This record gives sequence, C-alpha cells and structure tokens, in this order.
Amino acid sequence: MDNLLDFLGNIPWWLWVVIILALVAIRDIFLQRSHTITHNYPIVGHLRYWLESIGPEMRQYFVANNREELPFNRIERGWIYASAKKENNYEGFGTDRDVYAHQHIFVKNAMIGYQVPKGHPNQNDPYFLPCAKVIGAYNMRKRPFRPASAINVSAMSFGSLSAAAIEALNKGVAKADAYHNTGEGGLSPYHKQGGDVIFHFGTGYFGVRTRDGNFSLEKMKILVDENPSIRAIEIKLSQGAKPGKGGVLPGAKITKEIAEIRGVEVGKDVLSPATHKAFGTIAELLILIEQIAEATGLPVGIKAAIGKLDQWEELTQLMKKTGKGPDFISVDGGEGGTGAAPPSFADHVSLPWVYGFASVYKLFKDQGLTERVVFIGSGKLGFPAKAAMAFAMGVDCINVAREAMMSIGCIQAQVCHTNRCPAGVATQNKWLQSGINVPLKSDRLAQYFKTFRKEFLEVTHAAGYEHPCQFTMNDIQVNVDDDYLSSDLKTVYRYDKAPVPFTAMQELFDCAHLGGKIKS
Repeated sequence: MDNLLDFLGNIPWWLWVVIILALVAIRDIFLQRSHTITHNYPIVGHLRYWLESIGPEMRQYFVANNREELPFNRIERGWIYASAKKENNYEGFGTDRDVYAHQHIFVKNAMIGYQVPKGHPNQNDPYFLPCAKVIGAYNMRKRPFRPASAINVSAMSFGSLSAAAIEALNKGVAKADAYHNTGEGGLSPYHKQGGDVIFHFGTGYFGVRTRDGNFSLEKMKILVDENPSIRAIEIKLSQGAKPGKGGVLPGAKITKEIAEIRGVEVGKDVLSPATHKAFGTIAELLILIEQIAEATGLPVGIKAAIGKLDQWEELTQLMKKTGKGPDFISVDGGEGGTGAAPPSFADHVSLPWVYGFASVYKLFKDQGLTERVVFIGSGKLGFPAKAAMAFAMGVDCINVAREAMMSIGCIQAQVCHTNRCPAGVATQNKWLQSGINVPLKSDRLAQYFKTFRKEFLEVTHAAGYEHPCQFTMNDIQVNVDDDYLSSDLKTVYRYDKAPVPFTAMQELFDCAHLGGKIKS
C-alpha cells in the first residue's frame, strides 16, 4: 500500500490531467448516449454546454445594451436599485431611449405646473400619495379601506418567495404605509410584521380550505377575526403568468410550516385546478363575494388577466341590475410575472396590460360603474411614467411585484422556478435566503416606494395636477404606427376615463390622520 501511495505521489500533475481527460473521453464515447455533441466531440463538447449555461449572464452583463433586455432592462433595474438605496437615480447627457419607438410614453406637461401651496400635505411629506377612492364605500362594507399608498406590493405567495423575502416586504410596506398582497399561498407569520394585508386566494383555497380542497367561509371568517391587519379579500380568477392554468405543488416542497399555512398535508402533492369549485358562473361569483363581505365585513375584489370579454360584459350587466359586485378589480397583464409558466402561456395567453385594462374599463364606463369600483393595475407599472399612463387610463392604485423583488435584492436571474435564486428572494433554500438582511431590505423596499411616490407626484405636478387621479386620457401621448405616428390615449384606446371624485390632497391628509391611518 505504501509503495502504491508513493507511486501515485510521484505522478506529475500534468499526467493527472491527462488521465482525468482520458477518463472523461472514455465516458463520453462509450458510457453515455444522451448528448450527441459530447459523444462526437469528447471533452471539447463540455465547453459548449458550459458556455451555453452562462450565456444569459454573459449577455446581461457584457453584451446587451442598456435598453434592450426583457423583462426589465438595465436602466429600469438601475433606477429601482438606486431609488431603493436612496442613491442618485438621475441620468446625464439626455435620454438614451429611442423616443420615436413604438409605444413610447409622453406625459404632456403644463405651461405652468401645479405649485404646492404653503401648508399643503406634500410640503411636509413629499411621499404622501394615498388612493383617492375608498374600497368598499359604494357597497357600504362594514370595514371600508382607503389604501394609504397608491403604490403597493402585488400578489406573491410564501412558497414562491422565501420567508426572508416575505418578511422584508411586509416590514417594508409598514414603513412605507402601503399594503401587501399575500398571494395565494395563505397568510404566513412573515405576512404579520406590521403591514396592511390584502388576503388573496385562488383555486387551491390555501389557508381557507376544507380537507377535501373546497372553500371554507368559516375558516375565512376566523382568519379575518384573528388578523386585523387583513384589510380586504381578493379572489384570483387568473394571473398574468398563466391564466386558465392550475398548478402543482410537489410533496417534496411541502414542509410542515407550509402545510400548516396552506392547510394541506406534509409531503403530499397538491393540485390547484384551473377553475374554482366555489362558483361556476358570474352570478355565483357575485353571491360568493357578498357572502364573504357579509361574513368578514371587508371589501372583496377579484383579480384577473384579460382575454375574452363576454363574461366581463355579463359581470357589468349583473352589477348594474343588482347593485352588487366586487369592490375592487385588479387587472393583471399577460406579460407574466413571478409565477413560473410554460412559454406557451407566458408568451401568448391573455392580453398585455394596456390592451386588457382598456378593454375592461370601457365596459364598466359604458355601464356607469366606474365610481363603484377601485381599479388596480398590475403589469410592469412600477415606474412614474408608466404609472401616469395607467392613472390616465383609469386605475386608482398600482401593484408591483418584480419591481418590489428588485428593491430587496432580485437581480433578474430568471431562475425563480428552479429554487436556485442567487439573491435568496425566490427560493426555499435556507442558505441562499440567509443572505437577505431583513431590516436593511425592508428599508430599501420602503425607500423605493417613497422615491416612486415622490417622483410620480413631481410628474403629476408638472402636468398641472395635484393628484394623479386627475390625469385624463388626453394628458398622455404614445407613439403608435405609420397611420398616426403619435396620439393621445383617448384616440388610441377609443374611450375617455371617467372623472374620479377628488377635492384636494388636504382632505385625504385629514382622513389619513384620523386615528393615524386612512380607514375610510
């Protein structure tokens, strides 16, 4: 044995390299048949697969220019990171964006913009930007809710995101006086860190489900009674990433903690169907909305990606006829989001946000229902100019998902579905998520929201308005095509936004400070 060890120890390093490469070559040629390239080109073929594996990173950091990446380009990500860190987020030497490109947004500034008078709420608090409408006011819910921030965190569940990420988001919205949508994974302890919450459920009814997977109104009532931070309920009909498709939560991912939160069994696969069991028609959906609102006292809304409009037409007709309906509607864009999905769905099913929202809003306006509903937009709207466009089209609030993830460290690695998120945001790997400094990241989420609201207000004032709810379709212009190179939103989408009841920011400020938070 000693002689063998001495012999091996005397082999030069370069010969070891030759031996290892020879073994790899033998394995490539004779022992594997799954990869043609490595079989035909042993050893060298591995270099090809390695270069392919790091291709996205190489393009992202060294090849792609500042404006050409998707879903968010380098300039957009840089603005979010700088805003979250309270760093300089300005650009020098003029824009490098092609201002003649298709769908480029122009906000029409006033000759003399809105001047904030002495004693105005925004003079002391440049971040103060509440929703102009009260959710649940029309239907006289027992606990109506006016969001204290026009910018909030969209639906992202615990399980999809890590515990550390959820905790950072919730603590961040508490600091920014915003709300946090739970996503459909149930209400976790990490959602209970001081921030207002909108409880969201889908076809799996996680957190409010019976043993056989049906919706439990009794569990919903108990959940709301035990958690006063829940301010509204959202029923998910579909989401931008995969509308009309259910999901599978593998048993291997269901830990004891996740099982308790979602109301499922440890280690057992859970199937979320494509459609709801609690209702099958629009009329039954309205009945469920009223049952939940009556049992909990909270406003109840729906979330959907937009495709066909026949059932939306039926919804508006029933709302007109009965005087009942959802208190808010979250319109998701077909651009996809944090939810992983097959490319066939992510690329092609449902309309992008601007087309989908315009289609639905017109139906509600034609029926005279816009004052009854708070419209929430969700779909890459986390930037002031896009927010201005959305408000001009009729939204009252904006939810951000991926932008919020970036503010707490997401680097757009696009591996959310693999459990290998390098930033620890979209993974259940304990080591990876241990890199998230929750107090620091919560501060950054809050600062991103504050910077967003401040710049959005500055854009609003430049257009001559006090609050973004005052934007009209004629205030925003977009590049279209060769028929008419640039036109206002009213001409492009063929409707006019209904006026939003708004008196003054001072009135909203007075509301906000009755009891310390906007309650009604």
